Amino acid sequence: MSVSDRVPDRVSAVRDSDPAMILLLLLAIYAVYLVLGSIAGVDPLSNLTSLTRWIGLFAIAALALNLHWGYTGLFNIGVIGFMGVGVYVTAIVSKEPMAAGGGAVGGAAGGLGLPLPIGMLAGALAAALFGLLVALPALRLRADYLAIVTVAVSEIFRLSVRNGNIASFNVGGLALGFGGGDGLQLDWGSEVELLFDALLLGGVYDGLVRAAEQLTGSPVTVDRVGYALILLAFMAGYYALLQRMGNSPFGRVLKAIREDEEATNSLGKDTDRFKIVVFMIGCGLMGLLGVLWYMNAGGGGGSINPTQFRPTITFYIWVALIIGGAGSNTGSVMGGALFAAVLYRGPRFLQTVIDELTGTDLSRFARQTGFGEAMAPIAGSFDVFPLLLYTVTKLQDLQLLIMGLVIIYLMHNRPQGLLGHRKEQAAAIELSRPDRRSGGDRAVAADGGVEDE
Repeated sequence: MSVSDRVPDRVSAVRDSDPAMILLLLLAIYAVYLVLGSIAGVDPLSNLTSLTRWIGLFAIAALALNLHWGYTGLFNIGVIGFMGVGVYVTAIVSKEPMAAGGGAVGGAAGGLGLPLPIGMLAGALAAALFGLLVALPALRLRADYLAIVTVAVSEIFRLSVRNGNIASFNVGGLALGFGGGDGLQLDWGSEVELLFDALLLGGVYDGLVRAAEQLTGSPVTVDRVGYALILLAFMAGYYALLQRMGNSPFGRVLKAIREDEEATNSLGKDTDRFKIVVFMIGCGLMGLLGVLWYMNAGGGGGSINPTQFRPTITFYIWVALIIGGAGSNTGSVMGGALFAAVLYRGPRFLQTVIDELTGTDLSRFARQTGFGEAMAPIAGSFDVFPLLLYTVTKLQDLQLLIMGLVIIYLMHNRPQGLLGHRKEQAAAIELSRPDRRSGGDRAVAADGGVEDE
């Protein structure tokens, strides 16, 4: 086979590769949002940065959860608890110091004043250690009991940080604390600026701010765009890390534990140790995710409080993973993107578009029209338009119902997720050999080492 004959095959292989599928899906989502947003008169930059933020966050979350459930079969439904540990510890480490006895109350408690990147590392390590405390007694339990333990410790953490006794306390002459029920005030300033400074690129950031102010009249644009790009960079980093881990000997042991733990143990592998290690790694990634998730609040002088760490977010992350398919990193990214664009952000965005198309204030229509009034025109003149408008106004309220219906459909019709069952590489090296019959091309070996014809 000549070189010119191989070119189409190589182009086809690149087109069908996992990164290409992710890129094509993202381009399709962005195209739909741009077209609909232009119809609705939505600012394109604000539209795409907000969409990118949620795509990045849910893709990262699905990847972290995939390490537990997809790779190892660990049923963790306490994701939000580990996220909370990460962001609270990061806040305490990186907030500005406050002297003890200086009137620190609730969210006014100070921190250690260390740089934000160090705080992010501390938050990830704290979440990993918290995962160790959970893993030691719980990983010997069956999957359903492990799920109960993880959601229980998540709620224990949420209720503990509400305790007024630890809202503010003195350590070494500094007033630290978790803020209690009032929450914890974040004073990170511009999170993007801090990350640029950490990379010794502060001058670049200042230049971008000046350029954005000249072009758009608002330097905040740099923060919004930079934050979205940072999330995409973390998403790519998580993806590369888990791909590398999955193809390593460590990852193949994890997959063996998922399929049959007793058989893996009989082959001399200490499955308990492997599960503890992977649980800690996954919890550390979730802790870092928590910082990224709530980082935007710190950029605007916002705050975090215990009510933000309810199990609902864990449910959203599970839906994203189920859509993409457990066990596939590519599916996790694609599932996170689809969930963010269609199920999470889609209903509100669609309502805005329909408002513009119909020229009707749907919010006012919903306040003035009840379900019976929306149904009445159907009986009289078969006019379904009022019912459709009424339904659109309730899309946000029906969001959880829609997600539940999607999960039921997937469980019945495609439990393996978006990409389906995929043949995984059986070894870390290429199991192929030159095929003399085709002029030196390599014949790829299948999972069992048998040459494909």
